[in-house]
Formats: sequence, structure tokens, C-alpha cells
Amino acid sequence: MNRRVFTILAAAFVVAALCSFVVFRIVRHSVVSSPVAKTTSVVAAATDIKLGSILQAKDLSTVQIVGAVPLGAILKPEEAVGRGVTANIYAGEPILNSRLAAPGSGGGLAATIPTGMRAAAVKVDDVVGVAGFVTPGQRVDVLISGNPPGTNNANTGTLTKTLLQNIEVLSAGTDIQKDAEGKPRQVQVVNLLVNPQQAELLSLAGNETHIQLVLRNPLDTAIAKPQETSMAALFAGNNPPPHVQHTFYRVARGKPETYTVQVINGTKQSESKFPANEEKL
Repeated sequence: MNRRVFTILAAAFVVAALCSFVVFRIVRHSVVSSPVAKTTSVVAAATDIKLGSILQAKDLSTVQIVGAVPLGAILKPEEAVGRGVTANIYAGEPILNSRLAAPGSGGGLAATIPTGMRAAAVKVDDVVGVAGFVTPGQRVDVLISGNPPGTNNANTGTLTKTLLQNIEVLSAGTDIQKDAEGKPRQVQVVNLLVNPQQAELLSLAGNETHIQLVLRNPLDTAIAKPQETSMAALFAGNNPPPHVQHTFYRVARGKPETYTVQVINGTKQSESKFPANEEKL
């Protein structure tokens, strides 16, 4: 082999070896100097846990979280055992403080009620309860039907109006009650999350009117302003209910010895004069 060619090949080999060594040192230094991702052990659900349950040790497990720990994550199982669950938790999901009731408050429905709110029970049937499709977490409007006091029912009939809108459902189930004969019967009960004033309205409406629940889209939070509907308007079709014409009497004092009575009946007017000694009209 030509000596010159051999020298060139040897020089190229040495340069390649030096470059490889330099690259290897740089890469190795980068890998060694890069921090190792930190993992944290947090408490998680070992199985699906339903709302209202009381956590037990068998319901809990641990999972490793790489990087930042979720806000409110529980790190020790003893911090979760005995606390009530305020929202459904699924297997493998980290358990957060925001999903649990305060220590010592127990479980059940009461633990899911926020401060300042109330759970109002409404008795419904399968139709009123939207055929059983009212489930916890959904939103409903509350309609009432009845005869308002002080109104002429012969003219309007039963009235229906929207009492409450966009109310959250806490729970839905059945309750065993007794009828007039003392026999047990199942009653559909829906618990609604309301404030104290709304609870008073529901209590009064439950005793004096018929309540109807209507489902709404959870994303639809707009408050509508529907007009109340009467039985007369329901059967009037496209024609408005007949207008009830009222007769008004206005008494005008004329000369001292007479009284003038003006009668207004719709668009017609008439006057009559009576002697002062005849006070009865």
C-alpha cells in the first residue's frame, strides 16, 4: 500500500476516534447531570367507591405519581379512613381532600351538602320523576300546578308555573310509607340541593300543589322567564281566552239635593241622578 494513502487513513481514523470520544463524553455528562424525575406515593381507590360511602382500609391502595402531586392529594391512608365520600371515586383514581367530607362528619347524604345549602325531599311518582331518569348530579326545573287563592277558578282553571330552575339533584330513590289503610307503599323521593329560602318554597308547594320535575341540559344554566299557563289558555288553542269584562261604578256628587251615578260598562257609559234622601242605590 502506498505510504501516503496509509498516512491519510491513519489520520482519519485518529480524528474519528477523537470525535467519537468527545461526543461520548458530552452525552454521558448530559445524562448524568440531568435530574431524575421524582415520584411520590399517594393514596388511591382500590375499587369503585360510591357517593356517601365511609372509607375503609380495604378500599384504599397506593399509586406512584411522577412529577407534581395533584393538589389536595392524600399521602397517608390513615388520613382518609373513616371519612365520607362526597363524589364517586373510581378504581386507581387518587383520592383528594375535595372528594371527601370533613373528618368526623360521617357519610351518607348529609356529608354531600355544602355549607349554607339544604337537601329538600320531594315526593314524586314515575311520571313526575321523569320515568326514573332523574339521577344524582343532574339538573331539573320544578313546576307546580294548583289553584291560587283569591282567584276565580271558573275563569282560568288550574294554573301551572315554574317555581325553581337549574336545581341540582342530590339523590333519587324510594321510600316506604303507609297509605290510608295502613298498607305499605313505595314512594319515589328526589332530594334537591337548595338554599333555605328555596327549601321553604318547596315545603309549601309540596303541601298545597302538585309538583312536576323536568330535566334540563347540565350545560344550560340560563334562567328562563316563562309565563304561567292556565287551563283556559291550554284549551283555547290559537285563540286567546275570552276577556272577562268588568263593570265599574263611579259615584260623583252633584248638587247637594241630588246624587249622580255614572255607570261604565265596557265602552258604554250612562248617568243616573237620584234625590239626596234616597241613599240606597
